[in-house]
Formats: sequence, C-alpha cells, structure tokens
Amino acid sequence: MRTIDDLDVAGRRVLVRADLNVPLQDGAITDDGRIRASLPTIEALRTRGAKVIVCAHLGRPKGQVKPEFSLAPVARRLGELLGADVTFASDVVGGSARAAADGLADGGVALLENLRFEPGETSKDDAERGAFADRLAALAEIYVGDGFGAVHRRHASVYDVPRRLPHAAGGLIATEVDVLKRLTEDVERPYAVALGGSKVSDKLGVIDSLLGKADRILIGGGMVFTFLKAQGHEVGRSLLEEDQLDTVRDYLRRAGEAGVEFVLPVDIVAAADFAADADHAVVAADAIPADRLGLDIGPESGKLFAARLADARTVFWNGPMGVFEMEPYSHGTRAVAQGLIDSGAFTVVGGGDSAAAVRRLGFDEAAFSHISTGGGASLEYLEGKTLPGLQALED
Repeated sequence: MRTIDDLDVAGRRVLVRADLNVPLQDGAITDDGRIRASLPTIEALRTRGAKVIVCAHLGRPKGQVKPEFSLAPVARRLGELLGADVTFASDVVGGSARAAADGLADGGVALLENLRFEPGETSKDDAERGAFADRLAALAEIYVGDGFGAVHRRHASVYDVPRRLPHAAGGLIATEVDVLKRLTEDVERPYAVALGGSKVSDKLGVIDSLLGKADRILIGGGMVFTFLKAQGHEVGRSLLEEDQLDTVRDYLRRAGEAGVEFVLPVDIVAAADFAADADHAVVAADAIPADRLGLDIGPESGKLFAARLADARTVFWNGPMGVFEMEPYSHGTRAVAQGLIDSGAFTVVGGGDSAAAVRRLGFDEAAFSHISTGGGASLEYLEGKTLPGLQALED
C-alpha cells in the first residue's frame, strides 16, 4: 500500500477522505479526537505544498441536506487546530465546492460539506454511486485515504474515488493497519480482549474469530446480560437480546473446548431507572433483582478484570463496561482503562465510545499504545473481512 511519502503533491489538488464524524451537542463538538487524529496527514500535505481538499461525513442524514449534520462546526475547529484558515464549501460537488477547490493556494485547506448529504455517496447502485464519484474525483488530481473509521463501507468517497485517481494511504490509515496486524499476526501472548458496548449482535463476528486467537475474553457492558441469561441467571430489566441466547451458549461451549477463558462479571451495578440519580446498588451478577436494570459492572468485577489483564502482553479493548456518561456507572470502564495501562502490554483501544470514554474519564491518551479511530472497521478487520476502503488503496 502506497503512502503519501510516495506521492509528488506540490502544487497539486489532493482530496483527503478523512474521518471527522465527531459527536455534537447543540451544534458544539463534544469530542474533537477524530479531528486531531486527522491533523498529521493534513499538515504533512500542506507542508509539501499540496492544495488540500478534505471530505468527510457526519452522522446519517441519508442523502438529505439536514443543517444539524453540517460540517461547518468541524471546519471552524479544524482551522483552530491547524492555526490556519479553512475554506468551507457549502455543498459537496456543486459550485461552492468547485470554487473552494479552484481557489486554494499551495498549502491551503478546504473542507467540503457533509458527503452524506449526497445520495450517491452511500448508494448501493453502482451507477449512481459512480456518477457521484466522478464529480467528486473531478475536484482533485490525487486521492489520499485517511478516514479509517469508514474503510469498511463501500461508499463513493471510500471505494470509488480512489479507483479514479492516483491514490495513497494517509498516515492515520497506515498506522491503523500496522497496529491491527499486531493483533492478528505473530501476536505477543497472553492476548486478552475486553469487549463491552450494548449489543452482542454488534460483536458476533469478532467473538467468533477471537475464539481461535485470544487467550481470554472479558465481557462487560450491556452485552453481558445476554451472557448471564444464557447461563440461566435473572437479569431483570437489563438490556437483553433473546435471539442471541443460543449463539452465546455456543460461544461459551466452544471457548471451553478451545481453552479460551471467558471472564464475566461477578457483580453488577443495578439501578431502578436509566438515570444518573436513580436508586442503585451493587448486586451479585447472578442475583439481579427482577425490577432493576444493570448499568455497569461492579467493583469486584473491576478488580477481577484488571487482574486478568495484568499479565497480558497484548490487549484489545472495544466497548465501555457501563453507561460511562453517567458518573455512578463509569467505574467499570475506568477500572478496565486503568487495567490496560497497568498491564504494560501493547494496548489498543478500538471504537468511538471507548476512545471517548478514555478522554471523558481524564486518562492520558499517550498511556495507551494506540487509540483507534474506527470501531466498526477495527472489528471487521479482526474478523478477517475484506475492507473496501483498504482494498481500493491497495489496487
């Protein structure tokens, strides 16, 4: 896979597909981690005299122009972080975009409006998607793929545009791929995986794959209640995927046969309601009251998980252990994050929620070996799937 070091970009228009899908609240960015992760590639291109045209998506406007999904706040923040003016195009491939691209000086930066305002970006119809890719590619002379969080999508800006222009991987994608290879090729053992988040169904493929690769798998978050139910325990009003119970039982059986250790919580923080100020208490994992819902792993589980990470040499973590946004239910996630740090292992934090938790809970990002910008992409890579965005860059 070529990188930007292999390209002559001086004086040329370079379209950079970045991942700027940041969380917004009332129009304000609440976590700019993905913007900051995009800076090194943009800065490297600027320094070498490229005319940088950045494109990205935000949310899921489904091919419609929706002001609440505008990238305008992102353009402002990108300019602040770069310490330079960023021209913002009010459309994606229309007159404003063309004027922004044509008006760039060497080292200048423009950001196009939300790619997903255009139906062609995400269309499953090859002709419609290709027609949009033609218009997007016409804005530039070179393509750089740097939006790792989108490489598992067969979208125009990810898959079709690099097939139309000379292309290379940006620094972020190159780093992400190198890190993921360390999780799949010649892994230093013991290899521990901590999985959380809300749904088992989101992690089916990666759990299936890890049963043949990891030494131990720690399960927390909302998905744990399907595991507890599969073992015959009461889970009250906790999140539960009834249709996955047989699959989970099969995972537990196969793990036992393969010698893979499944680590489940021994206690749970169970609350009367889904609210920070709700009455809550720590209960045994096999004794959740029928009228309560679990919102975090308990303190003993936090200690157990940290202990099972302590001797690991490689750790991959995807998904928070509880509703970390609410302080009473943040302690399990904090314990796992600290466990990664204390292990001294090669540690990879994968997924937007996990990365946001690290920042929200005040951890130093540098304390982890790598914080991935793409949860879904990371999981699909670990499953062994072909990622369209990476395939396009390798062609």
